[in-house]
Amino acid sequence: MDLPCVYIVIRCPGCSTFTYVDRFQRHKLCHVCGEVIEVRNAPAYLEVKDYTDAEEVVNQLQSFLEREGRKDLSASELRMLRAKYAQWLLNQT
Repeated sequence: MDLPCVYIVIRCPGCSTFTYVDRFQRHKLCHVCGEVIEVRNAPAYLEVKDYTDAEEVVNQLQSFLEREGRKDLSASELRMLRAKYAQWLLNQT
């Protein structure tokens, strides 16, 4: 039986650092700027199945935006990210 997605990749509204929370978490302390992130108000990027996927996505998103000199993903890039992760999950079985 497959596990449901239990982590959400979010972004700190204070410093724009990517991080992740479990889906039941209401608040998270940003490890960079110290802001208390209210999870339901934070930009959500992707739901993933475990913390190792969440860490990998966080690292790759941060690296991509730094490398490209951009502040955020476009709406089409976000859709593509979600679609590619869903496809990757399907191929894991």
